[in-house]
Amino acid sequence: QVQLVESGGGLVQAGGSLRLSCAASGRTISRFTMAWFRQAPGKEREFVVGISRGGSYAVPKGRFTISRDNDKNTVYLQMNSLRPEDTAAYYCAARTGWTTSSFSTDYDYWGQGTQVTVSS
Repeated sequence: QVQLVESGGGLVQAGGSLRLSCAASGRTISRFTMAWFRQAPGKEREFVVGISRGGSYAVPKGRFTISRDNDKNTVYLQMNSLRPEDTAAYYCAARTGWTTSSFSTDYDYWGQGTQVTVSS
């Protein structure tokens, strides 16, 4: 079992930046492929970016960068040049596979989410 807790969300103006954190407990994240998803009201949960157990990246979103600090057992999502359409609840997820996946059903553990609101 691994527990994931996201933090760092909030209200930001368009063009601004935020860094989300996902702190894990229970097991070391070095054993997991990690990812960030987001879900806007009335929309499906969508894959944002992921990082494999070996540290390589999935297709990045350009403005969004994922990183991991295995010593701190934490994953980060740096979001730059934010737009109103980035407004959503952002979720951290973990899977035991070696590669990233864009399918939410491939992930075994989820955090509770942190809200990001981008004002125009």
